[in-house]
Amino acid sequence: MSLHLYNSLTRRVEAFSPADPARTTMYVCGPTVYNYVHIGNGRGPVVFGVLADLLRRRFGTLAYARNITDVDDKINAAAAEQGVSISVIAERFTRAYREDMAALGVAPPDLEPAATDHIGQIIGMISTLIEQGHAYAAEGHVLFAVDSFDGYGKLSRRELEDMLAGARIEVAPYKKNPGDFVLWKPSSDALPGWDSPWGRGRPGWHIECSAMAAAHLGETIDIHAGGVDLQFPHHENEVAQSECAHGGKPFARFWLHNGMLNFDGAKMSKSVGNIARVHDLVREHPPEALRYALLSAHYRGPLDWSDALIEQSVRTLDRLYGTLRDLADHQVEPTIPVSVENALDDDLNTPKALSEIAALASQARSILANSSLGTAERAELANLKADLLGAGLALGLLQQDPAAWFARGASGEDDARIQALVDERVAAKQSRDFARADAIRDTLAAEGIVLEDTPQGVRWVRRA
Repeated sequence: MSLHLYNSLTRRVEAFSPADPARTTMYVCGPTVYNYVHIGNGRGPVVFGVLADLLRRRFGTLAYARNITDVDDKINAAAAEQGVSISVIAERFTRAYREDMAALGVAPPDLEPAATDHIGQIIGMISTLIEQGHAYAAEGHVLFAVDSFDGYGKLSRRELEDMLAGARIEVAPYKKNPGDFVLWKPSSDALPGWDSPWGRGRPGWHIECSAMAAAHLGETIDIHAGGVDLQFPHHENEVAQSECAHGGKPFARFWLHNGMLNFDGAKMSKSVGNIARVHDLVREHPPEALRYALLSAHYRGPLDWSDALIEQSVRTLDRLYGTLRDLADHQVEPTIPVSVENALDDDLNTPKALSEIAALASQARSILANSSLGTAERAELANLKADLLGAGLALGLLQQDPAAWFARGASGEDDARIQALVDERVAAKQSRDFARADAIRDTLAAEGIVLEDTPQGVRWVRRA
């Protein structure tokens, strides 16, 4: 099966192949670094990181860029509120973002351009837009003239009047059209700024991504991805300014948008305040369980985030790692099953891929339940373990040693103490000292240790 992806631009699933077989290109909108990101902000990097690995397997090469927006009014406001320089805020939360994404198992992109490193390219693109009649300077600002681009609205499929009615658009006297958006704005001495033909100032948000994508990936890229909340106005404005600056060339061949996370029935949002920060969650729960939860629903749909979803993900991973633990005698190399690759080729159907992983583990447990394992059964178990590890690898899961997963960060000495109690309980039951066995069980339960009877003996699992 070839790779098929849903293209937001055409509103249909299409077969994907790169325009240049020698270089696949993908750009994903990254964070504005003024605070810790919430778990909804982690969905795109997790899902599109899976896609990045898939593209490398399919086409052999990938230039994957995910930007850092390090000049923005939100950063300015955070710096003023905390009484520190703007660079302190940007550096602090860039570092935090990288750490949080790494905890979720997100590999760094090939390219991580920062807006402040591309001021020259931004000024150059704005100058081109002015020269071609698509932008104009007014009172220290430069604005894109939406009336100059006939295709405005083709990504979000909205009429201009509808976009103006539904968006938070600043109506300023220097705008020719209320929908015209800022490419450059003036800076006071207290704000970051750079010299430009229009005076000292700083770029608008939308132009940054267009300039960085062009600088590193070319005028037309294969895939542009991000959250569905960015489709308008951010991505719509990127299309307009990029295609106008590049003589009408398509900006992106495929547009992919991940759905939002809901928390108690409402969209997770910093402005609303109903957020769960990645920085906190990875300290409260096994990070791999958070990743599993983010992959548990199809990326294009909404995902209902809850403690129950996290706990369910922990329990599922307990079963999967328990299966791998019982297969410890089989030394194998991971092999990605065709069924998992087919699921991912079908518009990144991660729920289907996860169900294939569950089926592999179930097959292995069924064989392990047989007390007598012959040569054929052992060979089948080895194949199942290789497929299980490979399937996990395709999704960024099941790559820990099972002992590390079950330890949940506890020390080796603590693990040894728990195992000694488990062994003592087994011996107590064998000698019919049920009172002692029950007492040990209760002690372990109070510590969050759950005992499981398996054909290989008693196993223990540490619950949160």
